[in-house]
Amino acid sequence: MKNRRSKPQVMRIVLAVPPGAQSLDVVGPLDVFQEATRQSKGKVVYSVRIMSLDRALVLHTDGLKLLPDTSIYASDEPIDTLLVAGTPHVADLSAFGDFYAWLRRRAPKMRRFGSVCTGVFFLGEAGLLSGRRVTTHWEDAAALAARYPEAILEADQIFVKDGALYTSAGVTAGIDLALRLVEEDLGRELAMIVARRLVVFLKRPGGQSQFSQHLAAQFTSGNRVEDVQHWALENLSKDLGVARLAKRAGMSERNFSRIFFAETGTTPAEFVEAARVEAARQLLEDSAMALQTVSTRCGFGSIDTMRRAFRRHLGATPHEYRMRFQICR
Repeated sequence: MKNRRSKPQVMRIVLAVPPGAQSLDVVGPLDVFQEATRQSKGKVVYSVRIMSLDRALVLHTDGLKLLPDTSIYASDEPIDTLLVAGTPHVADLSAFGDFYAWLRRRAPKMRRFGSVCTGVFFLGEAGLLSGRRVTTHWEDAAALAARYPEAILEADQIFVKDGALYTSAGVTAGIDLALRLVEEDLGRELAMIVARRLVVFLKRPGGQSQFSQHLAAQFTSGNRVEDVQHWALENLSKDLGVARLAKRAGMSERNFSRIFFAETGTTPAEFVEAARVEAARQLLEDSAMALQTVSTRCGFGSIDTMRRAFRRHLGATPHEYRMRFQICR
């Protein structure tokens, strides 16, 4: 008798989508699970279903209209993993009482449950965060801590696992979280293949507080400080001490430092170091340039100085950063 081919394992993933959800909170994790299914060569199937929190026939996100596969009022089909998508509209959460009751009843029976971005607020309303380590988008961290003081907030994390509960930071962090779930289910090798296909990190270094210094320079009000910021970004290999920057702005060092901090919320030295780290990151990602050359071009002066700056900002050395990126390229 011929051996029958065994059926692939099926894990049902449910993405709960509130009204006005961030589109990427939904389609980001969905793409990860779908790509994992494609790359597993029939060994495993993620069955991903979109669920509405009410009886809506169409779900309106910020950028897409989605047709839900199910709702909280459907039959109690088994769920392996539930992720609640985030939404910018978390000021009034009172309209979802039925969903909170559903969460309290169903979450304990799932292998895993969690959230993307501000989806964690829905878990909080259901009373599922007490004594649990969680994270969310850094801009909403203070509101989360104030609303659910019984939760243990880790505001700078990309994602946090606490038992069966998984929470992630803002928007794209849902992809990071989904990759972590794939790694748990199918192993690191397949998760790395998925990350490579999606051109993302399997595990990106550093916390969510990182942001582009080029973007940060746009936050100032178009005065001499902004001019100096842009000049510094274009001349990272030069002397960018406070005296040099103040002279460029035509101010005294004391006045320049005071105005710079008022405009940017950071000191000139902190801005310069972060800008140099960002520039070095880009060179490490996009070239095989020697570390000493990267250090010189970005104004660190030595590999040791660059290494210390990387550890402060990214929690990794330049060499570790490059290796992590090249794995996922």
